[in-house]
Amino acid sequence: MTNDSEPKPRSQAYSRTMATDQRYHSLEDFLASTMSHLDGVLDDGWGSLFPVKGREIDAVVLFADITGFSTRTLDLSPAETLVYVQNFFAWISGEALNGRPGIVDKYIGDEVMVVFSEEFGSEDPFVDAVQAAAAMSRHDVHAYGPHMGIAAGPVIVGYAGTPLRYNVSVFGAPVALAARCASVRPPEDGPRASSTIVFPAADWADRQLDDILRPGTRLQPDYRVFELQERREVPMKGLDMVEVCEIYNTGAHFPTQSAEDRARESLASLAEAGRYWPRFDSPAQS
Repeated sequence: MTNDSEPKPRSQAYSRTMATDQRYHSLEDFLASTMSHLDGVLDDGWGSLFPVKGREIDAVVLFADITGFSTRTLDLSPAETLVYVQNFFAWISGEALNGRPGIVDKYIGDEVMVVFSEEFGSEDPFVDAVQAAAAMSRHDVHAYGPHMGIAAGPVIVGYAGTPLRYNVSVFGAPVALAARCASVRPPEDGPRASSTIVFPAADWADRQLDDILRPGTRLQPDYRVFELQERREVPMKGLDMVEVCEIYNTGAHFPTQSAEDRARESLASLAEAGRYWPRFDSPAQS
């Protein structure tokens, strides 16, 4: 009879994924806490060496961006644009990722990329990603109107860069596919939507919307804010035609204050408090 309290041999104790009841705050934390599937050094062909280190996982990637970002921030100063974007990211963290085991891979301009995996604590990473996207859309009090794309599949969490600067990111086909899904727009003759969630039909399979976004809940009220559209094929760069599923938020947002005005007002409050020392005039003042 074996004693379960006895320490396991090192070959067993260290060859598997660490317990997922803990929360990783970053991909770098995850990579440092688990065993790598790839760890070596290569030659770039010209005599310079570079490391390749990473862990392969099954994951779901979520991309989200702000509708019309360039146009909406055209009349904002650089500092106001910073406030505008930071408000968007803070809102995503507060609404979409609070209580969900997703890890933010990166912020790129007005875009955010979030990764979900069983190795990060998700029981169903795809469901977590859809619910996170729905939360971004449902509580969009400043009408950012995010477009969101989701894709699932094998990826590798690895280091990218040189000794001058390394970052940890996710690499693989789902990354590009999620970004392309986020760029899909509703057809001109389709229903109006304040925001969209798009993903390959193969990832949705035979799921039911009511099982993921249950009616009568904070995300999906009884009057059904979210609607699953008929599957359709859309062109995607480098992929030809891809069959996608789309969830539209058919509710409209009529904010009492726009995100742009909030950015201006917030920056003005910092200036009044002596926390902003501008070097440039606001576009509205020039």
